[in-house]
Amino acid sequence: MKKMLPWLITILLAITLIVLAVFLLAPNLFGSNRNDSNSASQAIEVPKLSADELVEMTSEITGIKTNLADQDYIVLMNFAFQLNDKKAKEEFDKIKEFKIKPILIKVLADTKPDELKGANGLDQLSAKLINLINKNVTQGKVSQIQITDKVLTAL
Repeated sequence: MKKMLPWLITILLAITLIVLAVFLLAPNLFGSNRNDSNSASQAIEVPKLSADELVEMTSEITGIKTNLADQDYIVLMNFAFQLNDKKAKEEFDKIKEFKIKPILIKVLADTKPDELKGANGLDQLSAKLINLINKNVTQGKVSQIQITDKVLTAL
């Protein structure tokens, strides 16, 4: 019995470590339902607005054309930015050419073509852009980004 005791302790310890590893790794192996920080659910809730109010608080940037992370692909996109009030839109319009456009180009330059496929990919891109652009807007916030046109093609 004295010679078996170290073996029993080793076996019990090994079983305990295996069970612990399964509990810690199971969510990663089988997927989990927690939200990613870049998911579209992080977008700010937008109240219902009339068409006139939407026009007054929406700014557009058109003709963004750049290569993606895979240099064999090029994308042409147009965006509509809904801001939370009129003053924010006025400020946004003043800085969109020299502050917002470079952000769009940098984010697209780091994006792979597969990330732009499907509604989920576009929602993730919009959420990422909202977070980055809101850091650069001092008055008000971007509450929603709509991709109004997208052409993705291989060179």
